[in-house]
Amino acid sequence: MKIAVDAMGGDYAPKVVVDGAIQAKKAYGVDIILVGQKDAIERELVRYKKDSSGIEILDALEVIKMNESAATSVRKKRHSSIVLGIDLLKQKKADGFISAGNTGAVVCAATLSLGLLPGIERPGISILVPTLQGVGFIIDVGANIDAKPIHLLQYAIMADSYLRNILNIDNPRIGLLNIGEEESKGTDFLKQTYQLLENADFNFIGNAEAKDMFSGKCDAVVCDGFVGNISLKVMESAIEVIIGFLRREFKRSFLAKLGLLFIRPSLMRFKKSLDYSEYGGAPLLGIDGVVIIGHGRSDAKAIKNAIRVAKQEVELKVNEKIVDRVRQLKTKYEENK
Repeated sequence: MKIAVDAMGGDYAPKVVVDGAIQAKKAYGVDIILVGQKDAIERELVRYKKDSSGIEILDALEVIKMNESAATSVRKKRHSSIVLGIDLLKQKKADGFISAGNTGAVVCAATLSLGLLPGIERPGISILVPTLQGVGFIIDVGANIDAKPIHLLQYAIMADSYLRNILNIDNPRIGLLNIGEEESKGTDFLKQTYQLLENADFNFIGNAEAKDMFSGKCDAVVCDGFVGNISLKVMESAIEVIIGFLRREFKRSFLAKLGLLFIRPSLMRFKKSLDYSEYGGAPLLGIDGVVIIGHGRSDAKAIKNAIRVAKQEVELKVNEKIVDRVRQLKTKYEENK
């Protein structure tokens, strides 16, 4: 298996990307293509002379920066690491692509170059989040901020298939993110979406409030990319604030510092459960190819785990199973009309 990685993507590239790629090569036995500025990548690989076998470099003369327009940069920077990495997928020279760079550019390049799966009209970025019952699944968190009800129905179908095949959940509970549990709550857009989900042949449990994203009430929460992205940013900020508060309180007195010695293992487990890098990247579902989007602040562990997620998707043929699920539900819908 060969995974292409955007070596220039993220706040700490290319160092942490190279580090994560080397770690993934050792842990998972995949071959890696690092796509980016060759000189910069080679300077980092010097530290891994004995461990760099199986690592290829594809020289990319351009870099799409985080603040650049997605559509414009993809069109103008044809020799950027993102565009060339996606092209490797299109040409079947790589099995998956990972980038912690400009999310909009990755979504745009993947959609234009690879196309969408049959039956899917818009891609969705999905993430795994910690819940009181284990892990939860949220889609979409930023790919499509101007969604239609049919798009959220397709997100729910993809969530259902992903949870069945990746997390081995037999009958995933799917909720629609809304301001209340009652069917009558929300905008016309959400009411129309509710009706579509309610009539679909999967385990739709109704509206889910924001608190249900982490309670474990739902296995998957479906929302449009605008709301999903805001929810994700609020979650990340809240985690950072909570950890900051704890650190500050433990410094206030000698007894607090002494108590820290006893509860430190529990705190470390708590921190690990909230660490986004443990879950790898966010799969871009609906694209006809395996594309994983990493956090802009990804460290080496996050890159390594993103490669693991890509490897799992390829091995388990997630896209094929999504297409099969779409066909299955469409057939049942037509039979029941």
